[in-house]
Amino acid sequence: MKLSAKATIYGCYLGYITQAIVNNLPPLLFLTFRREFGVTLDQISLLITMNFCVQILVDLISPKIIEKTGYRKAALCAFLTVMLGLTGFYWIPFVLPPYAGILLCMVCNAIGGGILEVIVSPMVEACPGENKEARMSFLHSFYCWGHMGVVLLSTLYFALAGIENWRFLPPLWALVPLGTFLLFTRVPIYAVHGDDEETKLPKSIFRYKVFWVLFLLMVCAGASEQAVSQWSSLFAEEGLKVSKTMGDLLGPCAFAFCMGLSRLFYGRKGEKLNILLSLKATSVLCVAGYLITALSPLPLLSLAGCALCGFSVGLMWPGVFSLGASYLKGGGTFMFAMFALAGDVGCSAGPAVVGILSDMTGKLNLGILAAVVFPIGLWGLSWGLGKRRG
Repeated sequence: MKLSAKATIYGCYLGYITQAIVNNLPPLLFLTFRREFGVTLDQISLLITMNFCVQILVDLISPKIIEKTGYRKAALCAFLTVMLGLTGFYWIPFVLPPYAGILLCMVCNAIGGGILEVIVSPMVEACPGENKEARMSFLHSFYCWGHMGVVLLSTLYFALAGIENWRFLPPLWALVPLGTFLLFTRVPIYAVHGDDEETKLPKSIFRYKVFWVLFLLMVCAGASEQAVSQWSSLFAEEGLKVSKTMGDLLGPCAFAFCMGLSRLFYGRKGEKLNILLSLKATSVLCVAGYLITALSPLPLLSLAGCALCGFSVGLMWPGVFSLGASYLKGGGTFMFAMFALAGDVGCSAGPAVVGILSDMTGKLNLGILAAVVFPIGLWGLSWGLGKRRG
């Protein structure tokens, strides 16, 4: 039976859920690794840094590889690699030296996640149909639902099976990329505009001023999102004096829910909205969320500010992808890979700024306050983008 473009889009939705598993499941196990294997905090920090560096490397080299292999083979390779990484947590740390085994599993996950980050958005953009900007936002909402699902279902698993049985959890999550792998053996794959001689841009993408504006927009989008998201659990724990589990539910889960809600809203109503004007508005809303989070004397109001940040950043990442496809028709896979790289740089820079300034001042809220520079930068760059087309 021949599948339609809808099946391709649904497969890409599952691809983003897979990426959410890759990025958000291992951090839930870090304390368990510390307790069971004696992994130090420095080693955990190295795991996080390594994950970021591998994904950046994949962003850089994957366009040339995809050009030779095609999107289907790249997708199948990504899902296989993620399955190897997730199922590997069950046995590799018990065969190799534990930390080396964990590191190997994380590298596999990062490679697969990095490939998915590069290919999923252009695959959806290439599918036939109208209102692609709204479709892109709807696609990215599945990362948020995946993030929530990982936290909620993993927390439920620990409550029912016990944390001592953590080894069975990653293989259970590997069923998602397994199902998606099987789907991608059959779905139709459409040519990405700009990947062939007839449709590609007449000159290097780096020679277009609008590309650099969009690149910086993407850095600000990633930083605006992660500067609050990565610290929201600790913020909830310290402010409300609650457990780690409750901190995860009140912090990252609430943030992801609100971010997914805004992407779902734009996915449903996007044809009526101007994406550039919407970016300007949501950046102002994000600034307000940062100020409420950092300056409110009431912990619950600060958490409401975190949730407001989640809602406001929802459009930023998919919005810049859509603007790139509109402003630079013919940018192709390489353009999407560069935007993914810029987003990853921002995702690293945002939490780093918060962490460094929080250490210097001894106050987490002051670190978050300093990171307001990122949504302000996004607001300014969106005005500078104006009507540029090249």
